[in-house]
Amino acid sequence: MEPGKLKVSCFQCGQTNYFPLEAENKTVVCGRCHSPLPRPGEVVAVNPAQAMNLISRSSLPVLIDFYSDSCGPCLMMAPLVERLARRRAGELMVVKVNLDKYPEMAAQLGISAVPTFIVFHKNVERGRIAGAMPETDLALWVARLT
Repeated sequence: MEPGKLKVSCFQCGQTNYFPLEAENKTVVCGRCHSPLPRPGEVVAVNPAQAMNLISRSSLPVLIDFYSDSCGPCLMMAPLVERLARRRAGELMVVKVNLDKYPEMAAQLGISAVPTFIVFHKNVERGRIAGAMPETDLALWVARLT
């Protein structure tokens, strides 16, 4: 990895790019499709097409938090997921999908409870777990799969 840069994958095309850390207030775009890139370590809500781009094309492992705005355990897990994303910036893409808005994604992936966390790498599901858990348990589970 280049000094002062972290890897991040594009939501639009899945291309993994190097994000310059000194680009604090600038928009950084994908080298392939020129779409704006997320900041490393940032958890962003994505739509199903963006999630599928990451699942199928990202060279980084992808943790997807499938959640609902009306779910208490989902709200409780959100800050834990954000801290995990910051700690693993450049090594792991962390995104979230609101299943209230995209119920077809739940049906497509066989998700029956929220929160559900699924780790994908190179278009393969590495593992899934449902429900709230302690931060250490989540971090260790993700580490085993990535």
